[in-house]
Amino acid sequence: MPCRLARLAGLLLLTLFAVDALAQPAGAPTPPAAPTPPGTEAAPTDTTYAEATPADELPGPASGWHLDYNPDLGSWGANVIAAYALLADRTPQDTVIVAVIDSGVDIDHEDLRGVLWTNPDEQRNGTDDDGNGYVDDLHGWNFIGGPDSAHVEFDTYEVTRLYAPLRERFEGTTASGVAPEDSVDFARYLELRVAYETDAMEARQLYAQVQQIQGVVEQSMGVLKKYLGTDAVTPEDRAELAKSAMPLPADVQQAVGILAYLDDNGISAEDVLEAGKQLRSQIDYGYNLDFDPRPIVGDDYSDPNERTYGNADVYGPAADHGTHVAGIIAADRSNELGIAGVAAPVQIMVLRTVPDGDERDKDVANAIRYAVDNGARVVNMSFGKSYSPQKEVVDAAVLYAEEQGVLLVHAAGNSAEDLDVTPNFPTRRYLDGTEATNWLEVGASSWAGEALLPADFSNYGQTTVDLFAPGVAINSTMPEGTYEESDGTSMAAPVVAGAAALLLAYFPDLTAQDVRAILMDSATDYADLVVTRPDGSAMAGMGVAPQVPFGTLSVSGGLLNVAAAVEAAIALAEAR
Repeated sequence: MPCRLARLAGLLLLTLFAVDALAQPAGAPTPPAAPTPPGTEAAPTDTTYAEATPADELPGPASGWHLDYNPDLGSWGANVIAAYALLADRTPQDTVIVAVIDSGVDIDHEDLRGVLWTNPDEQRNGTDDDGNGYVDDLHGWNFIGGPDSAHVEFDTYEVTRLYAPLRERFEGTTASGVAPEDSVDFARYLELRVAYETDAMEARQLYAQVQQIQGVVEQSMGVLKKYLGTDAVTPEDRAELAKSAMPLPADVQQAVGILAYLDDNGISAEDVLEAGKQLRSQIDYGYNLDFDPRPIVGDDYSDPNERTYGNADVYGPAADHGTHVAGIIAADRSNELGIAGVAAPVQIMVLRTVPDGDERDKDVANAIRYAVDNGARVVNMSFGKSYSPQKEVVDAAVLYAEEQGVLLVHAAGNSAEDLDVTPNFPTRRYLDGTEATNWLEVGASSWAGEALLPADFSNYGQTTVDLFAPGVAINSTMPEGTYEESDGTSMAAPVVAGAAALLLAYFPDLTAQDVRAILMDSATDYADLVVTRPDGSAMAGMGVAPQVPFGTLSVSGGLLNVAAAVEAAIALAEAR
């Protein structure tokens, strides 16, 4: 579930409760108070750090906060600004290629077109000039496009793809009627049926709740428009009504209260509409047992080792996510436009692999191999899923990247789950039990810091997540030359990928293992800081998130510190 949708889902129950309370007619019994939204309780004081201020009482982050580090001013960022100060007297030794495996990138964006990787041996002429099997791959490749320039925009979830054929085989069958040779598949069918039906029903129920809230919002806005005699009601208009000294009509007072509650919890009308759109997509495509867009691609999907399929259009139909990720890593730092990326000098290689739905193992493996074969030293992977039916193919690609010295940076995911217990694929652990040494798993941190340092949606894991990096309210590039803030471990991973690329640009002799070790060891140590652990039940309003030491959420117990990483790289270079 996308981060913004997951967070909204956690507040829906509370919002509906509050709406019901505010909608009670005059004289009706007062319902019990709505529970406190999770994550806003004051954190307990520990022996080292002062009590945290609830997030909804803080002033909010400055744009670009993730590049700074000044906790006293509310910027618990990655200390990138200080890193460049340390490098002021040094010259970059290399331009580092970073592959972005994602939904596509707007290659014409003002802040990205100057930092794009261009294949030096390819021309846009309909011919495979460099003989690598990919025709006209100037800036990368689209592994979910077809030979006729069509695209896969929506796809199913992996649980749907796994369940559908088993359902066709076993629906209506009882355990007593299963042949011995089918017993393993039947057990798998029962397991997947529970997972699929649970997830699909949750999406349908949440969609109904979103529609209900949307109706309340539209009705409330209509009341205020009528009262004010205007076609649009601004937040300022609502604030004026809220503090009005004149008595307001009951329906107006009710509307102001409902909208104020949404505002206080960070839910805008646009958020509600976007949530409805995403949930409708899940229902229509993600959990649709009859939907199969793969014929668009035209590959032999039964052959997981097939390499050359797709097309050269790396933008695709929905490049929002990939464009945002690319900007975090490499938005042009020299053009005085928009934002500044973490890394320079760097080039972005675009590998379109992630649809609206779950990416497929075959495509992920091929994207990693393409990145390695075409010179990428860092690969950013801001995606993940709960099942990996062709994991052996992905493992082989990860091993290939490891052998070639390419660092893989992966987002931990946004479900507030413990990855030591619940995996988020792809993972560093191979099927044989060994682990890749070129892998960084990244959780998301919040600008608020203190007890709220881990983002409330972030996955975590004391043995699986390596470190945390800024992933809340990150301003970056969006298609059509725009910019927008977004949340997620999808945003935290490219901060780390950018940091890795920066180190490699100035210290090109570092290996992938060197970079991983430097970033881990130099992370600011908050292992003993007592924080509010990300918790799915609390997000859904069904409990209070526990307080735990930050060191229990990752291997390093640390927050990315790029300046400290630069200092460590300098020391290592001098020692060699």
